[in-house]
Amino acid sequence: MGALRTPREKWVEEGLRALASGGVDAVRVEALAKSLGVTKGGFYGYFADRDALLTEMLDTWEREATDDVLDRIEHEGGDTRDKARLAGKLTFSDRLRPIDLAIRDWARRDQAVAERLRRVDNTRMDLLRTAIGTICADPDEIEARSLLAFCVAIGNHFLAADHPGRTRAEVLDRAGDLILARPPRNPAQ
Repeated sequence: MGALRTPREKWVEEGLRALASGGVDAVRVEALAKSLGVTKGGFYGYFADRDALLTEMLDTWEREATDDVLDRIEHEGGDTRDKARLAGKLTFSDRLRPIDLAIRDWARRDQAVAERLRRVDNTRMDLLRTAIGTICADPDEIEARSLLAFCVAIGNHFLAADHPGRTRAEVLDRAGDLILARPPRNPAQ
């Protein structure tokens, strides 16, 4: 009986974990093998080289960040605004947010990664345009609100400011209400 091989998906997952915690330079075959508790020989049974792993990592991230998110929001149902909110929560979940931020950093130095990020962001913006288009007819306002929503979602992770008398979650919730043209919530309810 031969030795069990570490599944391909484990290499990809460990690569994504390394990317999220240390950036693309942290994705090294030897370090991944050590984290997985295996030798690096098994890696080459699945991947020709590190670049092949990086490509598969990007494929996995893109699928999870777009297709999986879109499938889930369609399955969950709700109105278009609810779907937009759920898409934001899924896109910037504890799993995807660190990977997404690391890919944004990587894209600053790699044109191919930047193109892939552009494709993912365009998919996300299309979802926002659709959601905001249900409450607003002006194309310029739809585009501006979509941009604001996306900037809030990404920029929130870089902002260290306090919100006196409010939590960050309360401020983000209110920002979402403003962007999606919802009236303020009555705190007494």
